[in-house]
Amino acid sequence: ACQPTPALLPSAMRSFFSGATAAAPEAAPRYATLLVIQADDFDWQAMFTGVTLTDGRLVRVVQTGWDSLHVHADTYTRTGVCVEVRALAPSASQPLGMPMPAGRCVTIHPDLVLVRNEVLTPTQNNKGCLNGLMFAGVPGVNSLESIMMCNERPAAMGVLHKIARRLGDDFRVVPQHYASSFRSLMYGFTFPAVVKIGSAHAGCGKMKISDHHQMSDFRSVLHMTPTEHCFVEPFIQGEEDLRIQKIGGHYRAYRRRDVSGEWKTNTGTAIMEEVPVEPRWKVWADEAAQMFGGMDILSVDAIVEAGTGKEYILEVNGTSTGLHPDYAEEDNGYIKELVVERLNSL
Repeated sequence: ACQPTPALLPSAMRSFFSGATAAAPEAAPRYATLLVIQADDFDWQAMFTGVTLTDGRLVRVVQTGWDSLHVHADTYTRTGVCVEVRALAPSASQPLGMPMPAGRCVTIHPDLVLVRNEVLTPTQNNKGCLNGLMFAGVPGVNSLESIMMCNERPAAMGVLHKIARRLGDDFRVVPQHYASSFRSLMYGFTFPAVVKIGSAHAGCGKMKISDHHQMSDFRSVLHMTPTEHCFVEPFIQGEEDLRIQKIGGHYRAYRRRDVSGEWKTNTGTAIMEEVPVEPRWKVWADEAAQMFGGMDILSVDAIVEAGTGKEYILEVNGTSTGLHPDYAEEDNGYIKELVVERLNSL
């Protein structure tokens, strides 16, 4: 009898007659899910395309904004946390292996969260979503605990003043008066002064006060927000601003000079240039990086007093600190390295 021609047989039968073993089906790819909270810029899925973790997983990025999130979590099922994403960020690519058509809500279980947008702004309070992620124990870059504490300005400034007491003039922080409400606003330091209400952000909620008469007027206005605290600090005539940025082990320093005449130099037109990182500025960043259990991404803002050249630290910014447009691509690369390192360690 004639044997069938192997070329005319199905592949499984050809393997039987030839003695070869049929090829095993290709394994489906495995993913680590990274939730990136950044709605204003960049495409984080594109940045992570081609990245493979040490355990063979690919990185699936779901990039969205705070206002497109819902979080629910429990302690009695294996699911733990569910994050409902209603829309991707306008700049974001589709997540790997999980197409998300417009208008479709998807539920994810993130392995890690990267927060690049502010939790608290003058128009939004997203602490509810952040609290949900913390309740579920989702790891983050920076840690979610440090992100929450950076939203509590009195706590953050208190840590900076504590460092200043230890380091002295090597870590000079602007003098401040804290008032828990309008009732406790009894400022007795120098004028002119600057008042900052609550979570004052990006120039909002700040006002320059010339004398105690204006302060009395301001106190009556603060009465209209009875639950808000307030800071008062002496007005420092600035020659220039400083920003010291730290991402992992990489440092940058910038000088910003106002050219519009605004006393709030972060709201007017200014010239910003990168300058070499002075050793004392590196100390500032390293000290701030130890706050609240450690921060991998941060910046320290300071002002240089005109006439004296004294440098006063104004605040520390955490994981949502902005990047200079000229160096954003490179700096996002450093952030990506931090995220990959953290995912590999989980």
